[in-house]
Amino acid sequence: MKKASAKANANIALIKYWGKRDENLILPQNGSISMTASGLTAHTTVDFSKNYGEDSLVLSGKRMGPGCKDYDDYVGRFLSVVRKEAGTRLKAKISSRNNFPTSAGLASSAAGFAALAAAVNEALGMKLNKKELSVLARRGSGSAARSVFGGFVEWKKGVKKDGSDSYARQIFPPEHWPEFWMLVCLSSRKEKKVKSRAGMQQTVATSPFYGCWLDSVSDDLKKVKRGILEKNFSLVGKTAEKNCLKMHALMMSTRPALIYWNAVTLEIINSVWRWREEGLECYFTVDAGPQVKIICLEDRIAELERKCRKIKGLKGLFITKPGEEPEIINRHLF
Repeated sequence: MKKASAKANANIALIKYWGKRDENLILPQNGSISMTASGLTAHTTVDFSKNYGEDSLVLSGKRMGPGCKDYDDYVGRFLSVVRKEAGTRLKAKISSRNNFPTSAGLASSAAGFAALAAAVNEALGMKLNKKELSVLARRGSGSAARSVFGGFVEWKKGVKKDGSDSYARQIFPPEHWPEFWMLVCLSSRKEKKVKSRAGMQQTVATSPFYGCWLDSVSDDLKKVKRGILEKNFSLVGKTAEKNCLKMHALMMSTRPALIYWNAVTLEIINSVWRWREEGLECYFTVDAGPQVKIICLEDRIAELERKCRKIKGLKGLFITKPGEEPEIINRHLF
């Protein structure tokens, strides 16, 4: 047993996952593909010790532990899985912080649980391989399964009831397409009112279009995978944008409706469409939140950044490209 720290990047889904077939095991209804995003980083330290009477967590300066709903539903459940897998009863002290807003539609849970899974694996000497680490990270947050890898990543939905075949794999490393970049546009720094987990449950249960979503996702996956392989930017961008709009149509048809967008979100979306008509090729994608990610090639970054910074109400801007897998580091948070 030892204290361990890890860093992991968020990932931005090009083909989205929305809806679970098993809530407890966090098994998705459909597969997904993402880009691990450089620079959007979670830094996590974990320590297991007989000196701790209960688990504790400090997340971006906020203390929480057993009895706190956000803790119990996420970290508490995850630690129960870890202790069972590792064969230990030791309690854990965890500290984690992100260099980007938390619970705001920027995949902070993906980065956080990928970092926590990597740190837990190191601290407890579990010696998990990458596939096993992806499965473990998935038990904290579904999209964290993808952040275990760098570059372009596919999360297989799997078909087995025990979830053993639902894990992510790297389809291309970061160096395959280093010119593929994104601008992450913050339209709000507030936590979203409805978390993704609850939103998915509502959608699966109430959207009349959910079956259509599942029927169309496999074609989107094939197109994006082929587009990345061939470095066909137009194919990837068009497919990702269409897939994003389909997902948000699902959300809007949910009862009660889930509308994560705000006025700045819509302004950025309309700007992307206008810029594309003017010859500046770029596309957008939006996860479960108000933040818009503009997909572009590296040689367009400077021009797009200038344009984005003129948008009234923009709260911040991150520039990202294909990033690396989690790493164990020696800088501890406590």
